[in-house]
Amino acid sequence: MARVLVVDDDDIVRDVVAYKVTNMGHDVATVADGEAGLDAARSGRFDLMLLDLLMPRMSGLEVCRALRAEGNAIPVVMLTGKVLEDDVEAGFAAGADDYITKPISLKELASRVHAQLQRVRT
Repeated sequence: MARVLVVDDDDIVRDVVAYKVTNMGHDVATVADGEAGLDAARSGRFDLMLLDLLMPRMSGLEVCRALRAEGNAIPVVMLTGKVLEDDVEAGFAAGADDYITKPISLKELASRVHAQLQRVRT
């Protein structure tokens, strides 16, 4: 069982993603903003972070940049409704490992979570 951190300011998205990942057999923690997500990721207790791009207080890009600058290698999957090529490129440039666009397909979410966790275990 992996520990997954879901960081999204939208209650519905956060709850749906957490429910799906929990049903995959993983332990899930949720937070509602980037600063809380960064603090939680720094604890080292998580195997994967599902991170919204646009949030108050601290964006997903800022969170990802801060983690990478600190040498934190937690896999980060960005979740966002921003689908322009430049937005995707910005996520990867900030250090994201993958990108899922909203509205989120639960099948795609499950596949990408599984793939990232497999990568971590090898």
